[in-house]
Amino acid sequence: MLGFALPQFGESAHAELSRFASTAEQLGAESLWVGDRLLAAADPTVGYGGGDTVPLNFRSSLDPFTALTVAATVTTSARLGFSVLVAPWYPPVQLARQLTSIDVVSRGRLLPGFGIGWSPEEYRGAGASFERRGAQLDELLDAVEALWTTDPVSFDGDRYHIPPSWVSLKPVQRPRPPIYLGASSSAGLRRIGRRADGWLAVIGVPGNVRIDKLAAQRAVIDDAAQAAGRDPAAIATHVRVNVAADTPIDAVEDALKTLQDNGYHDAFVDTLYVTADTDTALEWVERLLAVAS
Repeated sequence: MLGFALPQFGESAHAELSRFASTAEQLGAESLWVGDRLLAAADPTVGYGGGDTVPLNFRSSLDPFTALTVAATVTTSARLGFSVLVAPWYPPVQLARQLTSIDVVSRGRLLPGFGIGWSPEEYRGAGASFERRGAQLDELLDAVEALWTTDPVSFDGDRYHIPPSWVSLKPVQRPRPPIYLGASSSAGLRRIGRRADGWLAVIGVPGNVRIDKLAAQRAVIDDAAQAAGRDPAAIATHVRVNVAADTPIDAVEDALKTLQDNGYHDAFVDTLYVTADTDTALEWVERLLAVAS
């Protein structure tokens, strides 16, 4: 299953999102994805990707819920994914309602992916605590799952509390949408093995199609799943392909072929740094889909 990131950041935030989504699906895209950036710190204490700066493109960002809802209304079959929502920024009741609404509007095409982010400034902007964010993610997922699967619902955690309440609009997907988690750290990978339905892996092109690294990370997931009494084979893997500026499309084609040849059949491509207008982005979509078919 090959998909693509929606135009959402930087100059792409002004692109024709609805035309991109509908045309990409017509060309054969099987999934469409959004990310989650709240703000770009002018003087970050932690930079992006282990650096000390935040990319210029993150200074402009379409709201991911709005972007995916737009895509839902102009498509009929493509799965609609978050890679990833920084879950601890959001109260669980509001988050579950927004995600449920997208699943209902799209008739069951939601693929919710969650993570913990990396920017202390974004956490402060969201009014959320940066400390113990992994534990916050676990508690939030417990609360969201309760909201998705029980009625009336109640929840009493360390941070989140839901009084007994009727929340009768449930997702189309039953018993709930699959929960994907993005992670590369040992703790995050073990969390996937314990509780997630899927792993959102990441590679970079050019030069970072490390099948050995993906396999090592996947082994951590599988070991944790077995320790929790789960079947590792039931945990899906979906690979995000981040394309660096000035990368030729041939390099992305080669990366996708390498993934496919090594059993990674589900992927999506983010062309943020190589396309800025809708027509160019769709040219990439058409060519990459032709290679993948």
